[in-house]
Amino acid sequence: MKIRKFAAIALSTLAIVAAGSVANADTHPMKPFVLASNGSGNMASAVTETTAKLTGAGFQIAGTYSPYPAVTVIVVTNGALKSHAGRSEMGGFGAMQRVSVTDMGGKIQVSYTNPGYMAAAYRMDGDLASTKAKLEKALGKGEEFGLERGKTAAQLGKFHYMIMMPYFDEPNLLGCADSHTDMIKRVEGNLAKGANGLTQVYRINIPGKKEVVFGVASKGEDKLQNDDFIMSEIDFKDVRSSAHLPHEIVVSGDKAYALSLRFRIAMNFPDLSMMGANSFMNIMGSPPAFQKAITELSGGVFKGQDNKAECT
Repeated sequence: MKIRKFAAIALSTLAIVAAGSVANADTHPMKPFVLASNGSGNMASAVTETTAKLTGAGFQIAGTYSPYPAVTVIVVTNGALKSHAGRSEMGGFGAMQRVSVTDMGGKIQVSYTNPGYMAAAYRMDGDLASTKAKLEKALGKGEEFGLERGKTAAQLGKFHYMIMMPYFDEPNLLGCADSHTDMIKRVEGNLAKGANGLTQVYRINIPGKKEVVFGVASKGEDKLQNDDFIMSEIDFKDVRSSAHLPHEIVVSGDKAYALSLRFRIAMNFPDLSMMGANSFMNIMGSPPAFQKAITELSGGVFKGQDNKAECT
């Protein structure tokens, strides 16, 4: 009898500890980016050194992107990231992490997306703790930034900027094809042509399902969809959030999807004001302009911001 009573108490204690661990994970505030280093240096050397550190830590370089001369973004993935993506609904959006090298007047900032923050915002199956540990070991633990107070996993899982703004589970349908293979060929082919000023930065195949994510650079003649213009309006603080780029198109089955810029920008710049010198108001035309460009690239008919495209 005493043994049974002791076992019951032990099990109850373990349950309480486990519940406390979950609660701590849900209530720990996170910010979208991590500043690994910020010191004098040479841009080209910093990119080379950062790339070597990442590959040395077991990351695969999916692609690189320089949206303007002072920035290079290195997109990485690995088996764990792709495995998590394969187990998650629309997991392609979280199949990578982005590392930026930014020259701020001779000061070289090396930053990366915060895996825990991205996992929660993209509703991934898991918190990507192992990926975070690998990035910290390779580049440095650093200080999280991009948000004054931080958001918990629970808050990020239901995040949207404000009323009438989209959630993560409301991606925009861009186009449809007769098959998964046809949809991939269409998107990849049009990116190769530079259609609508859009080009491919990377491609990652998601294991275990018919899903592929493409990284997309936007340098169109229409400045409203141009990465340089958009970032000049939203990324203005002393520590830059350059790892916001590039954008993603996810081909899932025979359809192509993308997150609205009204969600994706708000997720990475949640403190951005609605009005003012640097605000959403200054890029009000950018979400529909970009949406039109990627919809046409994917073969859909643009029907307006955050509306489902009509597939042809």
